[in-house]
Amino acid sequence: MPHYHLSFLNPLSGYLQIRTHIENIAGPELNLQLPAWRPGRYELQNFAQKLQGFEVMAPDGSPLPFRKETKDRWRVETQAHQTLEVRYNFYARQMDAGGSWLASDFLYVNPVNCLLTPEGQEQDPCTLSLDLPEEWQIACGLPLSGPHTLLAHNFDHLVDSPFIASATLQQQVYQEQGILFHVWFQGDCTPNWKQILPHFQAFTKEQLALFGTFPVKDYHFLNIILPYQHYHGVEHLNSTVITLGPSEQLMQPALYKELLGVSCHELFHTWNIKQIRPKEMLPYDFTRENYFRTGYVAEGVTTYYGDYLLARSGVFTADQYFQELNTLLKRHTVDQGEQNLSVADSSFDTWLDGYKPGIPDRKVSIYHKGCIAALVLDLEIRRATQNARSLDEVKRRMWLEFGKPGIGYTEADYQRLAEEEAGVSLEKYFQEMIFGTTAFDTWLAPALEYVGCLLEKEPAVLGYESLYGFRLNPTITAASVVSYVAPNSPASMVLSVDDELIAINGRKLENGNLVNLLKGHHEAELTLFRQKTLKTVKLKPDGKVYLPQYCVKKNPSATSEQQANFKAWLKQDFKNTTKEEKATKA
Repeated sequence: MPHYHLSFLNPLSGYLQIRTHIENIAGPELNLQLPAWRPGRYELQNFAQKLQGFEVMAPDGSPLPFRKETKDRWRVETQAHQTLEVRYNFYARQMDAGGSWLASDFLYVNPVNCLLTPEGQEQDPCTLSLDLPEEWQIACGLPLSGPHTLLAHNFDHLVDSPFIASATLQQQVYQEQGILFHVWFQGDCTPNWKQILPHFQAFTKEQLALFGTFPVKDYHFLNIILPYQHYHGVEHLNSTVITLGPSEQLMQPALYKELLGVSCHELFHTWNIKQIRPKEMLPYDFTRENYFRTGYVAEGVTTYYGDYLLARSGVFTADQYFQELNTLLKRHTVDQGEQNLSVADSSFDTWLDGYKPGIPDRKVSIYHKGCIAALVLDLEIRRATQNARSLDEVKRRMWLEFGKPGIGYTEADYQRLAEEEAGVSLEKYFQEMIFGTTAFDTWLAPALEYVGCLLEKEPAVLGYESLYGFRLNPTITAASVVSYVAPNSPASMVLSVDDELIAINGRKLENGNLVNLLKGHHEAELTLFRQKTLKTVKLKPDGKVYLPQYCVKKNPSATSEQQANFKAWLKQDFKNTTKEEKATKA
């Protein structure tokens, strides 16, 4: 039974001191493994680069010889000792929902970042004792077996249970179906509990109604509210870590909306990926990549339900839901990657570059394209069954047939369940939307018609984007630097990413005057620097519209049947009066 101990001597250094006491050793050698990645982020993380002063000690305090087998695996010569202790420092200075952070006033740790396991003892119970100030409280999904000591069933349970410890934690609880949900806040913020708890309870109730039963006995929302702009969330077995900021804006509409969205998203993960898991990840192998092609289910479906259930539970209005959906469409169409790599293949490639922008037009986001695909599938099933079935039934069956009994699902299983619920073949949908590179609007536009909505395609707000097909980097305010060029556009013939535009038709570019200087000119002469070399090129529109924007709206001409479908889907009346309409009438 491994026993872990964590302490810190100087919080300002960022270093945690970690000791691992290992018992019941049999054999002349023992392998020690530090995780190479963490669940929820399907890329190698190389946590071992944050370890310092690694040593292994015999019971009498003498050093035991060891050698490194891989970047995060060590082989120890036990010299016939049945117990030993591993010691090292870990640099805890990564502040996001997947990292660990040591400060003078609080400690936040994702154990998967920093705890190793002895080979052969991965399934043994283990404890983690924390050397903390007496007045500090611990927020964690693990139970306490003693003062500042956490108890886990096994290594996987331990590393899937992050914690926050401090003297300034704020907490409230709510209950749904007899299950306790803990909402924790760490940071300089003032949560409005009277607003937060009813909203959290509403989307929790909707999720429990969807799946029927909850996988765990309780749940913890671990929120770290930061003094600067930030957004991140990661799912765990019976908890989530959410990092948001800036703290003074927590209860203002924009940031509060983000809190609701990420919280609903992460709670849905308690079923979808923590329990309903692809076959390739059952169990997790922390030593290497766990390639899988169903990221569009794990993250795409969750992204869809994360906002959709806020509308369905009445926390969001339909207009608020459409705002979130339109933001997602904008992110999806930031480049033309959809033409080159399917969402299934992009799922596989999360281990390659799935969390980086990557080269232009190579891939899609499993979150964005996966969400659109889930929305389309939901509406297609509803259309085929006249609203008698939906994606809800697919997810419920995945929970009952795969998640609850601990069986991994395959791509074929997901398609089979969807087709059984729809009662029709969905082969074309899967071949085009999931396994192919068909444009998303080919499917989304007709799907939205079923619920009386339109997918409007509009020119980009900035004229040069539509006419010529290029964008400028909005973060570089002192210069007009090209950030993206649409393939086969007029710009693609003469411009390149990182070109610095300095003049147009002989006029200096400054103070965002590019749009005005282009007005009335059929052909534009651009002066630019490319790799510090001055060049002049000519731009001429070809009559096509590039980099369009997409927007989901209610169709004013929707039929009564479409309006009824809308209500069955969103649980809101189609003709609800918006706040803006009320203000206009007043």
